[in-house]
Amino acid sequence: MSSAHLSTGRLNVGIIQEQARKQLLCLLEKCDGPTAIVWDESLEGPIGLIAKYSLLNVVKPYPLRGGNLNVPSDIVNVVFITRPQIHLMDLIAENIHSEDGQRPRKQFHLFFVPQKSLVCQKKLENRGVFGSFTLIEEFKCDLFPFDNDLLSMELSGSFKEFYLENDPTCLYQVAQAIHGLQKLYGKIPKVTGRGCAAGKVWELLERLSREEEENKGTSTQSTIEYLLLLDRSVDLLSPLVTQLTYEGLIDEIFGIECNTVNLPARNFHDLEDSITTLSLNKKEQIVLNSGEELFAEIRDKNFNGIGPVLAKKAKIISSQFDEKHRDKSVQEIKQFVARLPHMLLTKQSITKHTTIAGMIKEVTDSSSFLEALEAEQELLNCIGTDKPNAYIEDMIAQQQPLLKILRLLCIQSLTNSGLKQKLLDYYKREIIQTYGYQHLPSILNLEKVGLLKQQQSTRQYAVLRKALRLTVEDESEIAPKDISYVHSIYAPLSVRLAEQLVQSTGWQGLNDVMGLLPGPTVNSVPSNILSFGRRNSVTSEDSNSEPPKLVMVFFIGGCTFAEISALRFLSQQEESNVEFVVCTTKLINGNTFLTSLMENLEST
Repeated sequence: MSSAHLSTGRLNVGIIQEQARKQLLCLLEKCDGPTAIVWDESLEGPIGLIAKYSLLNVVKPYPLRGGNLNVPSDIVNVVFITRPQIHLMDLIAENIHSEDGQRPRKQFHLFFVPQKSLVCQKKLENRGVFGSFTLIEEFKCDLFPFDNDLLSMELSGSFKEFYLENDPTCLYQVAQAIHGLQKLYGKIPKVTGRGCAAGKVWELLERLSREEEENKGTSTQSTIEYLLLLDRSVDLLSPLVTQLTYEGLIDEIFGIECNTVNLPARNFHDLEDSITTLSLNKKEQIVLNSGEELFAEIRDKNFNGIGPVLAKKAKIISSQFDEKHRDKSVQEIKQFVARLPHMLLTKQSITKHTTIAGMIKEVTDSSSFLEALEAEQELLNCIGTDKPNAYIEDMIAQQQPLLKILRLLCIQSLTNSGLKQKLLDYYKREIIQTYGYQHLPSILNLEKVGLLKQQQSTRQYAVLRKALRLTVEDESEIAPKDISYVHSIYAPLSVRLAEQLVQSTGWQGLNDVMGLLPGPTVNSVPSNILSFGRRNSVTSEDSNSEPPKLVMVFFIGGCTFAEISALRFLSQQEESNVEFVVCTTKLINGNTFLTSLMENLEST
């Protein structure tokens, strides 16, 4: 699919893609002769968003694995493209040692993404392969363009590294990424944020900016008016709540990786296709971004509003195709033929998304999904949060997947501002007796980062829920007026903070509740000069009204598709004078967020 859609937003994200592609091609041009790329597998998808393999002029990509390299003997250059991580250096060393004595001898090159690491280079020296490299370069790509309003660093372990392992490296990478954006789009004049990680990123960013100004003087005016740094620790609840938007549910149920979801191919082909053509295990790779007109329209809707939209679209396209049976002039026939390619694409798109929606509906109509959702929504409304939850107890007794249980348990802990020690010990004992002692480290990890904790005297969630309207009853899912539609009843705290910031009073109106949120507040500009205002009416006498201000929201520690949908919803409101663009260290859902913090999960 074309990447032209990246240039259609207020922030031309296509510039980032083009710059990264040129840089990668320049690095590969330094390798003379037939070249094979060996990828760190975590980078294969992100770099695929920048350049398809066919453009890289390489023989074939190979995943980075231990043992023999298994690259054809006629390949002259082997290029390792990898994150600077110690365990990957061991795999590279094994690959190079497996080529000892082979003829002709290959030339090895190493490209670190986004920067070199002295520790990794020392590891390669210790393994005796550092001298084998002809080139060791940096591929300085911090952010990968996912859509015209969405960028991700794809750092899967950023939250764990900082909050569990006390490793701030990822925060320096975040600061470098923002600094890189400022080089492209100008220095962002106003910065606000909340949380410990946000504070440290701001300190690093200021230092980088000072160094830049000393070397090059003042920078150009920024396209981005405002930067909001949101530390994931400020809102641990929102990633755990079930996403109920169309894109969010695709991610919850099937998993979206780098704009791609893999679904059973048999669902997308006619029944007459033979078994030999469509094996039971074959997957259909489906790209999901705003380059597809229909998906751009439905991605952010609550799933209950998808059916009517698809039915209406199918009816319209059917009537358009029926026009060919009517008597027409030559001019009308020409017009019909000109519209035909777009009509065929639309028909394919409707068929595809009707199939995906059907697959989602099978899950969302199931009793297990509905019961879990009901239990979750009761907890969000502070119903029965201070006692053993019958549904969680039943799931443990039935030995349901541990991840599903821990997700609900963390929601209970967060909505109750912690659990009484007796109740917390009870849950831990039940889980360990049922699933085994090997899961104790996982539970301890969740306690260390604050997902599970002992009850505190102040009921933070109860106060925040009331002050910020975190739960909204009877909100329309089909024609919503509030961001809570993304979870049917729950408005993500992170997006409520963004919403409050761009209102006339900013965070000043939250002085009573901001103290309940962890970490410091970052503010580079007095809160009384935010100057967002409201969008002028179309009927206003001032036809030259200013365009909406561009606000970048940077989630440090990951964000969900539901949060992105909620921010898009705010941008689209008539009274809004703001457009949001989202950056994140990683796109996550409740399962991937918890999995990144857990040990020994594969054994359940």
